[in-house]
Amino acid sequence: KLANATNVTFFPYYQHSLYVAVIYTLAYSFIFVLCMLGNILVCLIVLENRRMRTVTNLFILNLAISDLLVGIFCIPTTLVDNLITGWPFSNTVCKMSGFVQGVSVSASVFTLVAIAVERFRCIVYPLQPKLTLFVAKLAIVSIWVLAVAFMCPTAVALTVEKIPFHYMVYNNNFNHTLPLYTCYENFDNPRMRKVYTVVLFAHIYLLPLTVITLMYVSIGIKLFSSVLANNEVSRKKIKVIKMLIVVALLFMLSWLPLWTLLMITDYADLDGNELDLLTSYIFPFAHWLAFSNSSVNPIIYGYYNQNFKRGFEAIWKARPFCCLVQSQLWMECVVLHSGRPRSDQELEMTAVNKKSSNTEESDKVSSLVVSPYQVWDN
Repeated sequence: KLANATNVTFFPYYQHSLYVAVIYTLAYSFIFVLCMLGNILVCLIVLENRRMRTVTNLFILNLAISDLLVGIFCIPTTLVDNLITGWPFSNTVCKMSGFVQGVSVSASVFTLVAIAVERFRCIVYPLQPKLTLFVAKLAIVSIWVLAVAFMCPTAVALTVEKIPFHYMVYNNNFNHTLPLYTCYENFDNPRMRKVYTVVLFAHIYLLPLTVITLMYVSIGIKLFSSVLANNEVSRKKIKVIKMLIVVALLFMLSWLPLWTLLMITDYADLDGNELDLLTSYIFPFAHWLAFSNSSVNPIIYGYYNQNFKRGFEAIWKARPFCCLVQSQLWMECVVLHSGRPRSDQELEMTAVNKKSSNTEESDKVSSLVVSPYQVWDN
């Protein structure tokens, strides 16, 4: 606060010094670029190659799309909101921004649950019929419908209001003041906000985390209890388990601070100074940490999944840099260097090797012996 005279309160237009603002901008820009590049590459790999359109990869594609929406609608608006004291946009942007943010985050979380459940079925019960692509598409539609349903109250309650007797001062010039507007959830009953926060916490964090943990613990037990033929298989088992632990821990740790702060602000009796500290410094970090989960998801699944790793390498080798800049050229860009391998050939390498290797896999199918490591990479 700059001043408080005759019940009129003045705030600086920018919340932070230039040094702090630069740190916030660089931090949010880093996860934004990482989120865009990683998730766009995941979408390209799945969409451009028919052999990659498996049930698991459809869920990963949906995860990439929802994470892209998180990057597009959550990261920039949250950064601006953390830098400027008031809400600088219209009431429509307030409603749409909050609604799309909530839907994209919810869809991302629900997709992580779907991936965990699908992997659980394939690895723990490998002899049961696998999910079909049709069922996977129905599950994806259900994910988005459920996400929209959870966020409808947000779209209704969000509104922009002018705060009486509060003004922003631009560059410490009291001749250049602006009214202070805020975008917030205005429920008819103030207690409804607290109830709604608990409902979202339970269904978008606590319950998904519980399901993901149970699924991955069961998968880990299954892999540890399987008979290992040699050290190579043992190393592969350890790599799979590491991925499961990383996914669960990153999801839990990245979202826990933000949900904790939301619960504190709704249920703890904080004074003005404590709220200023939370909104100015702690909330920006908590938002950054939560959104970073959408940026690292492609890295996790791409690094630990050999098919996606080959896809990343193929796109990196086969496509010139212009394709990364102009989005329309993603599907149309022509490879000028004939000596470089084409992405389809790279991605089909696994399938070709499986067909031409030997008859061991057919023997496995006939004897109904399914390796959980084969299932994981499918």
